[in-house]
Amino acid sequence: MKRCAWGDSTPDYVEYHDTEWGVELRGEAAMFERLCLESFQSGLSWITILRKREAFRRAFDGFEPAEVAGYDEADVERLMADASIVRNRAKINAVIRNANAVGGLDVPLDDLLWSFAPAKEGRVRPATMADVPAVTPESTAMAMELKRRGFSFFGPTTAYALMQATGMVDDHVATCFRATATDR
Repeated sequence: MKRCAWGDSTPDYVEYHDTEWGVELRGEAAMFERLCLESFQSGLSWITILRKREAFRRAFDGFEPAEVAGYDEADVERLMADASIVRNRAKINAVIRNANAVGGLDVPLDDLLWSFAPAKEGRVRPATMADVPAVTPESTAMAMELKRRGFSFFGPTTAYALMQATGMVDDHVATCFRATATDR
């Protein structure tokens, strides 16, 4: 079976590529989780985050924004001591800040994020991974709007990774079986 090159590199990536990446995702907690995990990935390999995802879910109360928004300094210290997750104080504090920002939104988080999804009509499927952008005008606009609304540690590159992961864009390359399945 032909996959995107990265999706064939480890068993964890095969599973993620084949079942999740590029699949449309909705729901506040689900989208908040992805936003947070993409932020944690910044500067690291996605495989590191993927392999720690269950630990992140346990450590951050299933990424329920209302729960995380109530975290205090004792929670930050608990998370900093948790070797099963990425222990980066700036990223941990950003998750808490972002949970508070979710609470202040005047629209559901997933509606806000999906409002930046580019139109599917006329979009050209990438031929190779070299054709996949790291940043787009839509991801830049998403990052700017989230920053305006109080979110942190979430730039245009992270926004585009979120768009790919949650199906806002489908960047499976033309030869990938997932691309041919969705192009029918």
